[in-house]
Amino acid sequence: MILSKNRILEEIEKKSILIEPFDKKCLGPNSYDIHLGRYLAVYNSHTLDSKEENVIEEITIPTDGYTLYPGKIYLGVTEEYTETLQHLPFLEGISSVARLGINVNPSSGKGNIGHCNTWTLDINVVQPVTVYPGMPIAQLFFFKTEGKTEEGYNKMKNAKYSSRSLKPVASKMWKNDW
Repeated sequence: MILSKNRILEEIEKKSILIEPFDKKCLGPNSYDIHLGRYLAVYNSHTLDSKEENVIEEITIPTDGYTLYPGKIYLGVTEEYTETLQHLPFLEGISSVARLGINVNPSSGKGNIGHCNTWTLDINVVQPVTVYPGMPIAQLFFFKTEGKTEEGYNKMKNAKYSSRSLKPVASKMWKNDW
């Protein structure tokens, strides 16, 4: 079950959901619009290795925008820091952004109970498009879960993405034991 606007507000009051900064104008009937932060990153290498740490180059998006090009993986970050201690957060691109040919989080839009961080966004584009810091980029839904959760992601010893970050975080697949 997806939480409604009123239920999201109730959960914020109960502190089981935290959104910083929070702006009530960004709250829709059953979702919250989140915004692109000031930073992007791109991988330095054209060929990536899933068993190795891949180095990224940080980009600060100027206020007059930054143009994204097809054929690259851009890692963005949300302005908003979120905590979801009892609900499953689900991030999805918004239609206005998709209609510009911007694909956001095609594979990593589901968080975990205990997600306490900004969101690193996987961004790719169909044609060149300019993006701006603070632009609406995606929406966040909150799902009610069934059953007791033993520990949230923020409490797991092997959580790879639990350190608070204001910048995009590269893949840590290389840390997996496989």
